[in-house]
Parts: sequence; structure tokens; C-alpha cells
Amino acid sequence: MMTRILHTTEGRLAIITLVVFAVMSILSPDRFLSPANLTSMAFQFPEFAILALAVAVAMLTGGIDLSVVGAANLSAVTAALFMGHFAGEGTGTGLLLAAVALSLAVGLLAGLFNGVLVATFGLPPILATLGTGLIYTGLAIAMTGGSAVMGLPPAVAWVGNGTLLGVPVPLVIFAILAALLGLILSRTAFGLKTRMFGANPLAARYAAMDTDRVLLKVYALCGVLSAIAGLIVMSRANSAKADYGSSYLLLAVLIAVLGGVNPYGGYGRIFGVILAVLSMQFLSSGLNLLQVTNFAREMIWGILLIGVMLLNLVTFRRRS
Repeated sequence: MMTRILHTTEGRLAIITLVVFAVMSILSPDRFLSPANLTSMAFQFPEFAILALAVAVAMLTGGIDLSVVGAANLSAVTAALFMGHFAGEGTGTGLLLAAVALSLAVGLLAGLFNGVLVATFGLPPILATLGTGLIYTGLAIAMTGGSAVMGLPPAVAWVGNGTLLGVPVPLVIFAILAALLGLILSRTAFGLKTRMFGANPLAARYAAMDTDRVLLKVYALCGVLSAIAGLIVMSRANSAKADYGSSYLLLAVLIAVLGGVNPYGGYGRIFGVILAVLSMQFLSSGLNLLQVTNFAREMIWGILLIGVMLLNLVTFRRRS
């Protein structure tokens, strides 16, 4: 049974997650296992975990979305400015829902723009989304002058800092999104077409699949997920700014790759991404408690990313 577990990506990830949790528990048992730290982790990881889901969806097509952080901040800034402008006319549920709808619309438009560049104009996804990410960040800076938008209604803070039946609201949102995304990718025609296109784009075109439409839907979905992540970041910080979560892009890509999503497209499971999220959160929290600097932590993430890709490459060649 152990051999079968080690031969699956999810099985190896489960073991890695348990090992990381055990090591950090041993190195800092009093602080790492404290209720305060465990609760803090439950509030922290959903914001970059949702971005990792967006990156994973794009990777299933053999592409990537490097604009997720820029789209998230642009969506959050737009929502924050909207609430600040209309704060005098009401601070209730209606204003909050309107701001959320506006933010999701901005994320959808940002994703569709990425999809048009990739599908219609044929630009390489890595270059197209790198460029649009800079555009979205620049727009957010132009809208705010580079400063944070504060003074949000009190109801906004509940989304990122409140609990629902004792469970952190961001964790509930992530669980719902992960479950829905897992069902969409495994049980719908859209999910099947996404995997087919990622596995063999030429065969998908010969099979009369509307590949442009598939790519548009994929990147639109990435934009909406980015907007949701941006709303959670805005709620946790009770403000919005163009450069929030600047380190989340590397972390999101690392989680997607560590979660078993093939960067060349065609394979990946949401459950693997969830396990990768947990292992990275345990590692990040443990390193923080051990007072490892942010620069050293990002270096560790980079080394881990290269190592996982090399390991996946060796495993794929052996199976071939």
C-alpha cells in the first residue's frame, strides 16, 4: 500500500505535508502548535491559495497566468474606491454586494483581456500575462496615486477576519471554491475540453473543438478567482493597495507545480493543490516562527520550485 501511495502525486504530497508539519512542530512546539498560530494560518492561506487555484487552471491548458496578483489588486482597489465614493449613501449590505459585484466584473474583464491576447492574437501566455499584470498594477497605482485606500465600511472586515460557526470565513470561501472548481474540472464538458487542449492542442483543434472559446473561459475564470482573492486581502487588511501580495505570485506558481499540475498542460487535480497549499503554509509559518527573513524564505521557495520541476521531469521520463 505504501508503494502505491508513493507512486501517486497526491500520496507523496500527503506525506510531505505530514513531514513538514511534524518537523515544524518539533522545532517550535510551543508556538507552532498554539491555538493562536493554527487560527492565524487558517486566516492566512486562503488568499494565496485561491490565486494558486487560478494559476493551476491556466496551467491545465499548457499556459500560465502571471497577472493574478495585478488583477487581484486592481479589483480590490476598484471595489475600495467605489465604497469610499458611495459611503455617505449607505454602509449596509447593499453597498458591500455592489462593491463585490464590481470587483468580480473587473476581474472577469481582466481575465477576458488575457484570453483575447492568448486565444485570438496567439501571444505566448507567459509573456501576455506578464505584460497585462504590469498593466493592471499600473492602473491600480494611477487610480490611487500609489497609496492605500482606507476607511472601508466595518462590514468589509468581517469577510477576511470573521468566523462562520467557528470556522474562519476565508477558509470557508476557499473550501467552497476548491470544491466547485474540482467538480467543474472533473465533471463537466468544459473541464474535459480544458484537459484535452492542454494534453494535445493540435488534436483538440482537429477534433473540431472551439479552442479559442475554451481559452477565453479559462482565463476569465482565472480573473474571477483573482478578484475573489483580492477581496479577501482587502478585507483582512481593511484597505486596498496596488502592491499588496507581491510575493504571492511565486508562491501561487510553486503551489500549482508542487500540487502535481503539469506545467505543459493536460494533468492536475485540485486535491493535490490543496495538499500543496497546506504544506507551504506549514513551511511558511514555521520559517516565520524560526525568524527566517523574507529574502531567505523566497530563496527557499525558488529552490523548492526548481527541485519539484526536476523531480517531476525525472519521474515522467522514467514512466515514459
